[in-house]
Amino acid sequence: MGKPYHTHDTQASGETYLDHIAASPVREEVLEVMTPLLADGFGNPQSVHRRGQKAAEVLERAREQVASLVGARPEEVVFTATGSEANNLAVKGIALTRMKHSRRLIVSAIEHLSVFNPAKRLVKEGFEFEVLPVDRYGLVSVEDLREALKPGAALVSIIHASTEIGTISPIEELGTVCREAGVPLHTDAWGTAGCIPLDMAELGASTLALAGQNFGGPPGAAALVVRKGTRLSPLIEGGIQERSIRSGQENIPAIAGMGEAARLAASETEQRIAHLTPIRDAIIERLPAAIENLIRTGHPEKRLPNHASFCVEFIEGEGLLLFLDQMGVMAASGSACTSKALKASHVLEAIGLDAATAQGSIVFTLGMENSMEDVDRLVAAMKPVVSRLREMSPLYKRKDDGSVQ
Repeated sequence: MGKPYHTHDTQASGETYLDHIAASPVREEVLEVMTPLLADGFGNPQSVHRRGQKAAEVLERAREQVASLVGARPEEVVFTATGSEANNLAVKGIALTRMKHSRRLIVSAIEHLSVFNPAKRLVKEGFEFEVLPVDRYGLVSVEDLREALKPGAALVSIIHASTEIGTISPIEELGTVCREAGVPLHTDAWGTAGCIPLDMAELGASTLALAGQNFGGPPGAAALVVRKGTRLSPLIEGGIQERSIRSGQENIPAIAGMGEAARLAASETEQRIAHLTPIRDAIIERLPAAIENLIRTGHPEKRLPNHASFCVEFIEGEGLLLFLDQMGVMAASGSACTSKALKASHVLEAIGLDAATAQGSIVFTLGMENSMEDVDRLVAAMKPVVSRLREMSPLYKRKDDGSVQ
C-alpha cells in the first residue's frame, strides 16, 4: 500500500479539484523515484557504460510495472510521450501496415480526437472511414460491429471508457467480434488504466493506449501496449528504441515515475474503487435534487467509479466552469482536448443531445484526496452559480414564459 494521498494544498486553501481525468496530482512516491533521476540520473539506455546500463535497468523496471498494471508482457509495452501519441501510433501504424488487407477504418462515434483525426487524415491517403453509432449511454452494439465488419476492415477503434460521459464499453465482447473477423481492435484506455482492473488478454484488444498522468504519474510519459503478433508502422523513425516502433531517447525520469505510479495503482485498485464510488454516487444523486433541468450523461451503472457528468440546460458550460472556479471548484466541460473549442461535443451529439443542451456540459472526476466534504462544497457552489447564469440566459427566460418546451 502506498503512502496516504496528499492534497497538494487544495483542501487546505478551500479549493475542490474535480478534474483528475485531465491531470491528476503526481504521487509523493513517484516524485521520490523521479527526483534522483532528474538530479543525477543522466544516461542513455543505448549506451554500454555504467550510466547507460543503469538507465536501461530503470527503463525495463518501469516497463514491467506498466505491463503488470494492464495484464500485458513487458516486451509489449512501447513508451510514448502522451496518450494522444499512443493513439496516433495505433491508428496510423496498424492501418498503414494492413493496407493490402483492407482500407476501411471503423471507429466508434465517441472516440477521442486523437483517434478521430488520424483516421480522417488517412482518408486523404485512400482509406475509408466509417463511424459506428452508439446508444444514448454511449455503448456500441455488438451486432452493429459485427455487421460493419462483414466487408472487412484494417482496424477497429473503440474507446474503453469515454472521459466525457464515463461509460465503460464492453471491450471484451467487442474484441471477440473483431478476433472472429480477423481485424485488430485498438482501445483508448486513458480513462480506465489505473482506475479499474485491466487485463489485455481478457479485453481481446490488439493495442491499448494509456498515460501515466491519469493515475498519479507525471506528464510526458505514456504507452501503447502492442500485443504479440500485432504489426504496425512507426510514426517516429531514426533509431532502435522501443523495438524500432518509437525512435528517440526515452524520457527516463518520467517513464520511471509512470512505472511507480502504475505499481501503486495496481496495488490499490480495490481501495480506490471503494473510496471513489460513494462520492461519485453522492454527486450523481445530490446535484439533480438541488438543481432543476440537469441531465445526467453516460450509463447509470456501467461507468467509471470516479466520474459524474451532466448537461445543465439553458446555460453555457464555459461560463459555468469560470464561475465555479471563482468559488473554488475546478471541473471540466467535455474532454481536456476539446473544452476550449467552443463548439458542441461530438460525443454528446452522438448520444442524441442537441447542440444547445450539449453546450452546458460539465464533468466531475475524482481522485483519492476527494471526500464527501467536496460534494458538499460542490453543491453549495453550483446552486447559486447555475441560478445566476440562468438569470442571464435568454433561453431560460423563454422557458419560463412557456416559449421553450
